[in-house]
Formats: sequence, C-alpha cells, structure tokens
Amino acid sequence: MKPYAQYCPIAKTAEILGDRWSILILRDMLVGTSRFNDLARGLPGISRTLLVKRLTHLRASGLVVRTDDGYQLTRAGLDLRTLVFSMAEWGARWAFPEPSEEDLDPDLLVWWIHGQVDRPGDSTAPRVVVQIEFSDPSSWYWLVIEPGDVSVCLTDPGFDVDIVMRSSLRTMYSVWMGFQDLGTALRSGDITLDGSSALVRRFPSWLRLSPVNPAVRAARRGA
Repeated sequence: MKPYAQYCPIAKTAEILGDRWSILILRDMLVGTSRFNDLARGLPGISRTLLVKRLTHLRASGLVVRTDDGYQLTRAGLDLRTLVFSMAEWGARWAFPEPSEEDLDPDLLVWWIHGQVDRPGDSTAPRVVVQIEFSDPSSWYWLVIEPGDVSVCLTDPGFDVDIVMRSSLRTMYSVWMGFQDLGTALRSGDITLDGSSALVRRFPSWLRLSPVNPAVRAARRGA
C-alpha cells in the first residue's frame, strides 16, 4: 500500500497490516496454519495470486519466513498475537451482529472445525470418522481423525462412520463463535450426536471451538 509518509509507529504498522487479507492471513497463521494450500482453503475469497503477493509483503516486512513445507511467523509476527486477538475482543463487542446468509459458509466452517479438533491419545480407536450433516441447505462432510492428523473430506472417504453430528448451519456457527453453549445445544437437541456411545461422550471435549469464542462470550456477558 502507499506509505502514509508519517513518522509514527501506528502509521508504520498500518502500512504493513492495512492491505486487504493481511490480518486474516496472520490470524490463521497465529492459530497454526502454515502451508500455502491450507491458507488458501481457509481464505476462500482470496485468489492464489493475491495470497502469494500478501505473503511476499509479509516476508519483506519481517513477519513471515519461508520454510521447507510452508511459512512460519517470525518473532515479530508472533508478537502480533495480542494485537490481532484484541481486534476480536473489540469486534465481538462493537461489530459482530447476527450473521447474514452470505456469512454462513459450510465449507469454511468445517475447515475451521477440523483445525480445532484436539483428540488426546487413545489407542482404542486409531481412526475416528465424524460425519457432519448440516440442514438449510443440506450438506454433508466427513472428518477423518487419526493420531496426529485431522482431514476434511467433501465426499464419503469410504470408512465406517463412528459419529454422526447433525445441526443447522446457523446453529453450528452460533456454537462455534460463542453465541450458544455446546452443552446447551446438545441437551436441547439443536445439535445431535449419534454413534458409538463412548466416542459420543468424548467428542465434545475434543472440539475446542473458535479461537475467538472466548471474546464473543465475554462480549455477550458484558452486554
């Protein structure tokens, strides 16, 4: 972006971070995304050409370095965590109304969910397959959860399904972001889990929900 020509640290920071998509790239990298294809999948509105351009800019600014298998935040990039998630706190309080239909992207939500599944070591089930069924509109996805890896499948991967999770898309977004408690949604039947009783009991504890969930919940309590 064009420099502001002001000798001020706020202006200099805005010159680095003010381009469209830069903050969201950093958001995703701060929660663990490092590969180019994964960054692209988590930012469905950005072209691959523009993603390359933004990553090149962040590298030139000293926030990101190229690695053998992707990208990594530098110390300066990691130091942006407080700034980026302070934006979540402000946004949750002042700029986060009920979602419009165009905000509710099932592909993106499942991609976010897969990145927040934290399954503890469990030798009794080397692979766990979760089938996710959204209503309004109807769409199905599969999470293949294996030790150390979680994959998203848009078509049936051909494995036995251990858990079926059903919800409306709007309800799952509400729980994911912090407008509604997961336990409450399960007890009310807004979200249902069917399958192996042992895995159904454990699965909610594996789902860490959105990194901005605490900010949204705090904003709602404050309101």
